[in-house]
Amino acid sequence: MASTPSYRLALVEAIFINIIWASSFIFVKMALKDLGPLTIGGLRYFLGFLILLPFILKSKKRPSFSRAAWLQLFIIGFSSYTVANSAMFWSLIYLPATTVSFLMGLTTLLVFFGGVIWLKEVPNRFQMVGIIITLLGTGMFFSTGFKPGEPMGIILMGLALLCFTVFGILGRNTARAQTVDTLSLTAYPLAIGGGLLLLIAIPIEGIPHASPQTWGLVIWLAAINTSLAYMLYNHSLQVLTAFQMNVLLNLAPIGTAVMGWFFLNEHLTALQFIGMVVVIVGVGLVQRRDYPKDTAGTAPE
Repeated sequence: MASTPSYRLALVEAIFINIIWASSFIFVKMALKDLGPLTIGGLRYFLGFLILLPFILKSKKRPSFSRAAWLQLFIIGFSSYTVANSAMFWSLIYLPATTVSFLMGLTTLLVFFGGVIWLKEVPNRFQMVGIIITLLGTGMFFSTGFKPGEPMGIILMGLALLCFTVFGILGRNTARAQTVDTLSLTAYPLAIGGGLLLLIAIPIEGIPHASPQTWGLVIWLAAINTSLAYMLYNHSLQVLTAFQMNVLLNLAPIGTAVMGWFFLNEHLTALQFIGMVVVIVGVGLVQRRDYPKDTAGTAPE
């Protein structure tokens, strides 16, 4: 995955990531029956690094990064894996899996403003309309109000969203500049963020003990939902803007809602379902471009 993908390939990768990450909220919710949220996060991300480690050791050309690049890798790992994902997993104790998945759509607005300020990635008129429609759909989803205990989950997700914004912008900037290869951009933040989270989790939640089914979920989350998904994510970010990627990820709640109904017996109201349809329309508009030369330096094909 060293070469820069075409726009179409990057878009296909992003859609596939959606399908994978839609299941993450379901599997984490199921694993919470046996393990704490910090332990799940630490195990998932550090195991994800260990899965990628043989590929790093096998590489004939060992990359050498500047101090600035290592600092970026540390910030990406700490913001996304140590703080954001642990807060998101913790929020699943208080919120339905579909709600947490849908809340991730708010990252779009934050990444939009951050991308405009720091990455100079200004959306065109179709994308601006897409933003408005996407946010309208999000508002419809939450118009039914909150149940007791859910405000705590919202606070935790607020912290997660801020850190995911840092991850989205900095990850896009690093991938676009190609100062760090895709494998390293995926593996080293996993090692940093997952390792720090394990050091925090074990004193707080104790040595992990779980059923074989739960361990199977953790290993699946590490191998497929982490190692594979983040490799595809970082690869596609060489072409897709941080803003486009995060709006496209608004489709994930559709998959989460279907799986939540099947695995967790979670149900949506009619208005929430309509809100999701509205979000899909917004995502479609965001993916319509005026086809100037791509901001990453690659012309769309």
